[in-house]
Amino acid sequence: MRDPLGNRRPDQLSLPEHGGRVARAARQWGIPEDQWLDLSTGINPVSWPVPAIPASVWQRLPEDDDDLPSAIRHWSGAPAAASCLPVPGSQAAIQLLPQLYPRGRVGIPVPGYREHEYWWRRAGHETVPVALDRVQRDDRWLDSVDVLVWINPNNPTGLAIPAGHLRQWHQRLQSRGGTLVVDEAFVAPGGNQSLAPFTGTAGLVVLRSLGKFFGLAGVRAGAVLGSDEVISALAHRLGPWAMSGPARYVMQRALGDESWQRRADVRLRESAHRLHQLLLTHGLGESSGTELFRYLAHPNAAGIHQALARQAVLVRRFEAPSAIRVGLPDDEAQWRRLDAALAKCH
Repeated sequence: MRDPLGNRRPDQLSLPEHGGRVARAARQWGIPEDQWLDLSTGINPVSWPVPAIPASVWQRLPEDDDDLPSAIRHWSGAPAAASCLPVPGSQAAIQLLPQLYPRGRVGIPVPGYREHEYWWRRAGHETVPVALDRVQRDDRWLDSVDVLVWINPNNPTGLAIPAGHLRQWHQRLQSRGGTLVVDEAFVAPGGNQSLAPFTGTAGLVVLRSLGKFFGLAGVRAGAVLGSDEVISALAHRLGPWAMSGPARYVMQRALGDESWQRRADVRLRESAHRLHQLLLTHGLGESSGTELFRYLAHPNAAGIHQALARQAVLVRRFEAPSAIRVGLPDDEAQWRRLDAALAKCH
């Protein structure tokens, strides 16, 4: 059922799909799980090397005065005026933030990470789809929403809106009491895409994640940067000890390892370029994306997805528009395997 505005009722929404469903692919295609090359998630295949965690970290309750917020501010470039809340993955904030705002109209990029639309709808808001090609033509649509949730760079397309443009959106929304929420899960380190340096003012919330660039999705660690009012309300919703002690320990040390981050940034950029060229070489056309994945809009995306799956190579498929997203291989053996699999996609 749908309401008069065309939105499905919150209780009629289906859970969004995600990458990384290797067990399901193994059952569907009859190929043992350990034989799959999983390129469906867009996560750094070379994770930050997690050190041994002291026994005391496992034995004590997490402590919120461990200087982790300071490490997050330094890493993200956020000012001292910004309130910072470590969270058990940015997903936790995605689920709870909609509960902090009065019901209204919420702009959501399409295509985009579907968890945003799902949870704002679940909280009773009306979601307004914002087509990515539309934002590059005009921004009159901005005046029709109370909250804008923006994914920058976009997942899955990789579209990145310049920070200066996003700041104009924030100021325009803030002038009438609106809010801009920016999901920066795939933002490149050390670049100028992030709005974290401008947090601390009303009407701006930034989500950051440890999972993608650091390759540590299983740790479930992220951060929310914003005004005191929003961060305090979010902390109250999460309750005490929301993020585990080991996760806090790992996150603080990973954020402080700047030499590893610089090396990883170079490696990922080179790999993303290599993947872009590989897709071109096999006649699949130009791709967009980030340093962690390539997004290929293609009329036969379903056929490409199936051809790769028959060879136990898992990529993410999208139906509207027809496209696939391909993550980065880990080593030369995986690169050769992907090369050979793509050769059979015609």
